Amino acid sequence: MAAPSVGPVGGCCARLGLVLLLPLLLLPGEAAGDEEMVLIPAGVFTMGTDDPQIKQDGEAPARRVAIDAFYMDAYEVSNAEFEKFVNSTGYLTEAEKFGDSFVFEGMLSEQVKTDIQQAVAAAPWWLPVKGANWRHPEGPDSTVLRRPDHPVLHVSWNDAVAYCTWAGKRLPTEAEWEYSCRGGLQNRLFPWGNKLQPKGQHYANIWQGEFPVTNTGEDGFRGTAPVDAFPPNGYGLYNIVGNAWEWTSDWWTVHHSVEKTLNPALPNFLHSWSLNGEHQMDWSQAAWKGPPSGKDRVKKGGSYMCHKVSQVIKLCIGVLTIG
Repeated sequence: MAAPSVGPVGGCCARLGLVLLLPLLLLPGEAAGDEEMVLIPAGVFTMGTDDPQIKQDGEAPARRVAIDAFYMDAYEVSNAEFEKFVNSTGYLTEAEKFGDSFVFEGMLSEQVKTDIQQAVAAAPWWLPVKGANWRHPEGPDSTVLRRPDHPVLHVSWNDAVAYCTWAGKRLPTEAEWEYSCRGGLQNRLFPWGNKLQPKGQHYANIWQGEFPVTNTGEDGFRGTAPVDAFPPNGYGLYNIVGNAWEWTSDWWTVHHSVEKTLNPALPNFLHSWSLNGEHQMDWSQAAWKGPPSGKDRVKKGGSYMCHKVSQVIKLCIGVLTIG
C-alpha cells in the first residue's frame, strides 16, 4: 500500500494514521516479573525472500540470521498505556506539534472531509487532517476514550523511542521482529500456518471487501481491534500482523548481505539514568551494526488496511517503505 511521502523530521509516519510504535523488547534478565512480556528463544531462521513482490521494498535476498534470546511485549502498546507515558512526562507527539496527520478517508466523518483541500496523489485515500493525533485518530471529532485497549496510532519513530526510553525498553530490530513474527514456524505462509482462516477462524485484523471502498468487517472490526484480539502466534504474540504497522529500530535499506549474521543491526546500548534514578536506554549513543544512517526506519506487520491475501502472506517479511 502506498503511504504519504511527506512528514516531519523523524519519519513521515508521524503523519500517517496506521503506524504503531511497538511491540517493545528487552534483553534476557531485564524483564523479570513483567507478565506482559514473553521470552523469544534463540534460533536461526531465513530472513527475507528470494522472490520479492516489490523489489524496491528491500526484502531480497533470503539470508540466514541467528538471533539471541530476548523478551518482547505480548501486545501492541494501547492507548491506555501510551496515556500513562504522556501523563507521566507531559510528552507531545510530533503529530500534536505539527497540528495534523494523515488519516484513511474511510474513517473520516463528512464534516471533517469538507475541510480537506488535498490528498496524496499516489494514494488518494490518505488525507491530511488537522487535529488528527493519537488522542483523536480520525480527526478532532473523534476520541480514544472508548478505545483504551486499541493500539495507539499517529506515533512517529521519535515518539516511539521516547516511549521506549520512559518504559526502560527498546524497539526490536527488523531481524528480531521478523523472527518473532514467525512464531517458531518455518516455511509457512502465515504466522499461524498455511491457511488464512483455519477452520473459518480469523487470526488477524485485515481488510475484507473491495479496497478502499468497502470493508465488510467480517473479522469483527472495520478499524483497529483491541490489542488482545485474535489468537496469539506460537511465541504468544498478539496481533503481530494486521491491526497497525509497527516500528523497528533499523534504517531501511535494499542492500543486504547473504552471509550468515548474528543479531543484525542490534545496537550496543549505553545506559543512562534519569533525574529520578530510573534506569533508561541512551539511544543517542547507540552503536549500530546495520546502516548507520538513512531516510526512513523499517515498519513491519501491516494493518487493518491490508486487503489482499498476497499482502498478508508477506507481512512477516514485508516492510512499509515511504518515499
